[in-house]
Amino acid sequence: MVIFGLRTKVFVLAMLTLLCPRCGNPAAHALRKSVTKFSLFFVPLFPVGTKHTTQCTFCGTTNRISKEQAGRLARQADGPAPQSWAQG
Repeated sequence: MVIFGLRTKVFVLAMLTLLCPRCGNPAAHALRKSVTKFSLFFVPLFPVGTKHTTQCTFCGTTNRISKEQAGRLARQADGPAPQSWAQG
């Protein structure tokens, strides 16, 4: 008998103040990285997927972003002014 499956872990990379594209409020957003790994006998072996998201704490909307956007936002986490995540 072989036991296998997928396990997803979510890491919070930063908390940012961004302008939400849905509600338009400058609110805190959690910048998250989700990594899905293949598991064999409950031991995670290798990643099969990674995605980056932001979630607005005001309205709860979640937006998927690219790895490059996530890296840029993580570097700017100490910036003083609210900014839109959609800006290039």
